[in-house]
Amino acid sequence: MGVEEIRNQRIEKLREIEKRGIEPYGRKFEKKEISEIKEGEVVKTAGRIMALRKHGGAAFADIHDWTGKIQIYFKKNIIGEEKFTLFKKLDVGDIIGVEGEVFRTKTGEKTILVKNFTILSKSLKPLPEKWHGLKDIEIRFRKRYLDLIMNAEVRNIFMTRIKILEYMRKFLNEMGFIEVETPMMHPIPGGADAKPFITYHNTLEMNLYLRVAPELYLKRLLVGNFEKIYEINRSFRNEGISPLHNPEFTMLELYSAYGDYKEMMEITEKLLIFLCEKIKGSMIMEFQGKKIDFSPPWEKIKWEEIYKNLGIEDWRNIEIVRKKIEEFNIEVEEEKKNDVFELLDVIFKKKVQPELINPTFVIDYPVEISPLAKSSPANPAIAERFELFVGGLEIANAYSELNDPLEQFKRFKEQVENKTGDREKEIDFDYIEALEYGMPPAGGLGIGIDRLVMLFTNSSSIREVIFFPLLKPKK
Repeated sequence: MGVEEIRNQRIEKLREIEKRGIEPYGRKFEKKEISEIKEGEVVKTAGRIMALRKHGGAAFADIHDWTGKIQIYFKKNIIGEEKFTLFKKLDVGDIIGVEGEVFRTKTGEKTILVKNFTILSKSLKPLPEKWHGLKDIEIRFRKRYLDLIMNAEVRNIFMTRIKILEYMRKFLNEMGFIEVETPMMHPIPGGADAKPFITYHNTLEMNLYLRVAPELYLKRLLVGNFEKIYEINRSFRNEGISPLHNPEFTMLELYSAYGDYKEMMEITEKLLIFLCEKIKGSMIMEFQGKKIDFSPPWEKIKWEEIYKNLGIEDWRNIEIVRKKIEEFNIEVEEEKKNDVFELLDVIFKKKVQPELINPTFVIDYPVEISPLAKSSPANPAIAERFELFVGGLEIANAYSELNDPLEQFKRFKEQVENKTGDREKEIDFDYIEALEYGMPPAGGLGIGIDRLVMLFTNSSSIREVIFFPLLKPKK
């Protein structure tokens, strides 16, 4: 039977229910969560029918809520002829409320003997066929609601995501950090070198940009005497979509006044170990067939050493880097071929990053690719910065924040003059002015929440850990 035929049959049942004076889309229903139901009690609960087994004057059904499932048992001689006739109008997918006594069947299954029930939502379309489940990736992401109904493992992924965010807040709050909010629409895109989404404000008659990062606003709060702050923020980048990239994503960004990148390293290590203890109960986890050991201390390797280990002694010499690209037989997009840092990044992503399985801090990046970071006092060409890699994924980025307004202006100016890509870069003069009032030295840290959830749920794609990933509309 086709979907439309089933839908028409269910609409007929809906009309019959309405003729009985019963509302098929119910009202408030006080319920006990299924996971809390105990044998021997009289209980009211509700959930979606996921299985229905009718046997003459009796029937069994399974109902699910967000905490679990329970079997329910209908008997005509208990609920009465009228209610039993109404029960026959129920289908898999309907949401009902039930009242009754909890007992154990002969097979030991906890079951509610139904004394009364209420229709709360009549389902008109059939759920995907139970035994095959919902496997089509395209349908799963487009109709995430069906994915969540049918696939318990998917629900578990998102419950893990929710717990990660909850534990992150607990960890940071207990360290004395406070959660703040900053604008999502910016007059100038800043805080990261990324292509923004552009919108237009009619009243102000000006372009605005969905934020690519909250960094510059959070650092304005440092200027304003907020010393330990964090934001779990949504950011937007008008760039490619891949298993590791979604145009809309979630980050944790935090700042600690009077700190530096070494403090950020300690916080990152302690935070992820805390999450391992709370979520996994272990320092060991598996990600995409590889074992990851979070036991401290974590490895640290200097950015420059990575390239020396690959045989690139003078990484500033673009010809040497190009030769190494040829030697490794790596294809490079045309627009990247004249930028030594783009070439080095391609080498890193192809030859180094996949091997960084256990947590590894890559430290001490060149200043040229760290325009918001403080230089090392031992070597002004090196920025006090690290990136954290786990399971071959980039998870975090942190540095000692540049708080010298004259040096910051100089670096912004160089960025604008040496701009690459297809977007205009602007200097955020308001941010420079804020720095001129004095920002304390600080450490700053950004952690990609979506990739972190990928790690903790052993998910191969960022789309698996975002409730509603961006998809091209169906034609």
